[in-house]
Formats: sequence, structure tokens, C-alpha cells
Amino acid sequence: MLMEVKNQFKVSFLTIKYALIREMLNKTTFITNVIFMVLNNASFIIQWIVLYSLRSDIGGYTFKQVLLLWGMASGTYGFAHFFFRKAFSLSDTINNGKLDSFLVQPKNVLISVIASDIETSALGDLIYSFIMLIVYGFSIPNFLLFSLFIICGGLIITSISVILSSLSFWFNKTDMIANTGNSLMVNFATYPDGIFKGIVKALLFTLIPVGITTFIPVHVITEFNFNLFIIVILVTVIFVTLAFLIFFRGLRRYSSSNLMIARI
Repeated sequence: MLMEVKNQFKVSFLTIKYALIREMLNKTTFITNVIFMVLNNASFIIQWIVLYSLRSDIGGYTFKQVLLLWGMASGTYGFAHFFFRKAFSLSDTINNGKLDSFLVQPKNVLISVIASDIETSALGDLIYSFIMLIVYGFSIPNFLLFSLFIICGGLIITSISVILSSLSFWFNKTDMIANTGNSLMVNFATYPDGIFKGIVKALLFTLIPVGITTFIPVHVITEFNFNLFIIVILVTVIFVTLAFLIFFRGLRRYSSSNLMIARI
């Protein structure tokens, strides 16, 4: 069992490595994509500078805490889209019968699919996230917590995309549901949770778990709470487990397109 897990990690690492090498063949384009993503994210700081010039507190967050929030949101997005890009187009892969080439490989089908390509600009999101951590206040504990929460958040939003995309095994046109779910996770993650009230806030900690991927991690870094820390870990395990269970349950219903696409 451990050997299989080790081999799967090795294969996934090599897949990502060669995808990155392929993207870096055109170094100018590669570097430009990364830099412009950093600048794109940084441009949003202007709106917060304006808002905080009018008041010192927004939704219970200071200016530096908002920067940390943006760093967390950017990092989770970057981690998910760099390492598991294909999870966010999984509906298309299923609907068009493109799983064939993965089914014949002696590897975990889901991991092989979602880790089969990378999103270059997502590196810019990751770089930006750690810049925001440095601006907030760098320390070894903060760095370790921040890195762990980025991985957990990235795994959660990847799992949500897999779960919603896996509905394509049972229903048609579910790509809209998956796209909507992905958009909601991104859009709500960049605003302080204190501005949300009632049912909206409840949804952000349940059906749209932005609270788990972004809000709680920010609170734990600013003021460590062991119980909240454990909640993030447990929810991550639950979502990842559900993603695997639902995908492989749906895979039994998969209908091949008879298109065998070679992967080099």
C-alpha cells in the first residue's frame, strides 16, 4: 500500500515536472504570465488602501489582515490550479469521453487526470500569496501555518470541483454547476467574513466552505486556536475522501468515446 502511494506521488511529480518544463520552453511567455498575475493581484490592494483611508476597521479586519486574507485566497487558488489544473475542466473530460487514456494506466485515475497539466499563471498567485505573508509579518510559525493552510485550502477547492464535475457521470450539462461552484469559492474568499451576516455567512462555512479555506486559517494565524486548526484539517480530509468516493462511484457509469489520445 505504501509503495503504491509512493509510486503515485513519484509519477504525479514527474508529470508536473515535465509539464512545467514544457511551459518553460518559451521563457518569455512563462515569466510574463507569472509576473502579470502577481501584478494583477496586487492591483486590488489599491481599493483596500482607499477603503482603509476612510475607516480603520472593515468587517473586524485591519488592513494587514485583509492583505493576509488576499494572500490566503491567492495561495489556495494558486496551489489548486498549478498542481491540479484539470480538476477544473473535469466535466469536459468526462462528457467528451477523454478518460480512456487514463483508464489503461496502472495509476490512480483521478490523480492522473487532475494532475496531468499545470496552469503557469498560478505560480504568480503562489508568489503573491507569500509576498502578502511577508507584508503581514513573517515568522517561522506563520510560514508553516500559512503553507499548511494553502495546501488544505487548495485540496478543498480541488475536491469541490471534482465532486461537482463528477455529477457529469449521472447528468448532462453539469459543467455549469461546477463552474458556478468554483466561481463562488473564488469570489467570496477575498472579503472579510465580518461583512457577511445570517444565512449568507452560514453558507460560507457549509455549502460554500470559504470559511474553512480562507477565513478560519486567517483567524488561526492572527490568533492561534487549536480547535479551529483541527477543524480545517478534518474538513480537508472529509472533502478529499468524498471527492474520491463520488468520482470512482461515477466512474462505473463512464461511457468511452473510443478515442485513445496519446499522452507524451
